[in-house]
Amino acid sequence: MKLAKRLQSLMLGASLLAAGMPSWAVNDSQGGPAVRQLNFHTPVTKIAEEVYSLHNLMLVICLVIFIAVFGVMFYSIIKHRKSVGHKPATFHESTAVEIAWTVVPFLIIIFMALPATRTVVAMKDTSNADITIKATGMQWKWGYDYLKGEGEGISFLSALSTPREQIIDVSKAKSDNYLLEVDNPVVVPVNKKIRVVTTATDVIHAWGIPAFAIKQDAIPGFVRDTWFRAEKVGTYRGNCYELCGKEHAFMPIVVNVVTEDEYKKWVDTKKKEMAALADDPTKSWTVDELKQRGEKVYSANCVACHQANGKGVPGAFPALDGSPAVNGPRAEQINVVLNGRRGMPAFKQLSDTEIAAVITYTRNNWSNKAKENIVQPAEVLAARK
Repeated sequence: MKLAKRLQSLMLGASLLAAGMPSWAVNDSQGGPAVRQLNFHTPVTKIAEEVYSLHNLMLVICLVIFIAVFGVMFYSIIKHRKSVGHKPATFHESTAVEIAWTVVPFLIIIFMALPATRTVVAMKDTSNADITIKATGMQWKWGYDYLKGEGEGISFLSALSTPREQIIDVSKAKSDNYLLEVDNPVVVPVNKKIRVVTTATDVIHAWGIPAFAIKQDAIPGFVRDTWFRAEKVGTYRGNCYELCGKEHAFMPIVVNVVTEDEYKKWVDTKKKEMAALADDPTKSWTVDELKQRGEKVYSANCVACHQANGKGVPGAFPALDGSPAVNGPRAEQINVVLNGRRGMPAFKQLSDTEIAAVITYTRNNWSNKAKENIVQPAEVLAARK
């Protein structure tokens, strides 16, 4: 009786909890996972189509082998059981059988290996690319540099754009692309061969898009590469596929495949934006101007590790609030932000003004009261040389 009452109480509590929890309809993610998806993402490259076909072929082969082996086994058990009077065979070995169960599996493996090898070799052929993009993994965002082809010189960071309150507060409604949204997606033209060069600044990451059937590790100190040629315009999503730290789930990858005309317009727009961000380094800024701009730069690039309150993450990322480096000489902090140190990535891709602004912001925020409380863009420019 007591047990029954306890179970009733637990069920009632669970019902009340479920009634109080919000529920939302879930739809397919554009270019990402689909609701109740059982197979691979819909392929949009030749390689992805081959991988999809190979996957299905291997499943069929394995299913046929399974049915054949277990069919023979269960037939033998049932048909030759002792209860129906069957007498056990007295033979000891059969050369023909041993040859058969050696040759047949070998032929099956060869039949499976030939098409798979052809696809793997094609996956590694990154020659004659139309556009080369370097993808740099860092905790916890991606940096992209267009190295060759149309768009050469474009550089930007790509970070999770899902609002933080959606992640923290379970009562907040989630979008269909929850944790799969970024502020700056990669943009490439359709039907062009895109080579992706991968590396990392801290730990091992992995760059991949399931719809392209590519996944390439990004390893600090090493350069790896892969490629794709998307045949359909659209948005395609992936993630970092190596466990890279506590924010591993928060560094998605988004690739927008557009027409050639749209790509040319994007390149022009992006280069104009970069030119606008590259402020005149000879201009002198006030402390308040730099602090205002520095807060935005800090929120976009530093808050994930050092936190909004500047306290960092004990044992992982140092605090900036009260830090000797922040309150010490300007030159040392400029060098750290530019070149990185002890797991902190370099931020050379930021403009001189952005670096000067974020340093000035940290030197005048929280409890920090640095004597050298302002850094001008000209000082950052001089440190680059």
